[in-house]
Amino acid sequence: MIIITKEGTETMDTQKLLGEVAGQLLSGAIKVVDLTAPLGPDTPLIKLPPELAVDTPKVEIHSISRYDKNGPWWAWNWLKLGEHSGTHFDAPQHWISGKDYADGATDTIPAQNFVGPVNVIDCSKEAAADPDFLLTVDHIKAWEAKHGAINAGEWVVMRTDWYKRNGSEAEFLNANETGPHTPGPTAEAIQFLISKDIKGWGSETIGTDAGKAGGMEPPFPAHTLMHKANRYGLASLCNLDQLPPKGAILIAAPLKIEHGTGSPIRALALVSKG
Repeated sequence: MIIITKEGTETMDTQKLLGEVAGQLLSGAIKVVDLTAPLGPDTPLIKLPPELAVDTPKVEIHSISRYDKNGPWWAWNWLKLGEHSGTHFDAPQHWISGKDYADGATDTIPAQNFVGPVNVIDCSKEAAADPDFLLTVDHIKAWEAKHGAINAGEWVVMRTDWYKRNGSEAEFLNANETGPHTPGPTAEAIQFLISKDIKGWGSETIGTDAGKAGGMEPPFPAHTLMHKANRYGLASLCNLDQLPPKGAILIAAPLKIEHGTGSPIRALALVSKG
């Protein structure tokens, strides 16, 4: 519905539109797809060379009470976990290239930025054939020629079906004596997406970069370039094979941690069932 205001401009009756969306959610015409891996002691976590950095500790879940003398009518737990554990959000301040953004922490990013249309680039066949597969600008342009342009303010995620390895940390990290071998983007691909003013970049692997990204120029381009541009990252996403190339809405909201560099999230997508 279009309304003509006193000033003569056209505006959408957003109240009615939201009502229609709510109705379609209730009827099941809009499906909610969970893009999140379980978070617990067996959640795969990145492993860094000890001479370079300290690793995130394993996730711990400790009981406070469970209908017992410590709390007779309720159950609750306390947690020990890193900000970048499991399916998680990378804020710009996570990386040195984004450290100076006042709106670059989980408690200062505008909430509007967590929600947006999502473009799903399917690289599952390529990743199955080559775990070191790299997404290039040519791949993205070919995808756009088939599915339509990637627009400003949209999420872009790389489907590899890597989440199916999530049950084993060894298989998920896929590392050997030469380092980790997981798919991801080239530096040029990330720069191309930034030039389109996207909201952020996501992957199904342990981090937003390819396993061999440390040897790229710049090193770890998805981190270095995205966060330098005050954009966001999503890692360890699941079930991207349940999303269409275009047309879904992604909701990826981190916890509002003071000065947080990231957060585990419950990533969700709204998808038309038709």
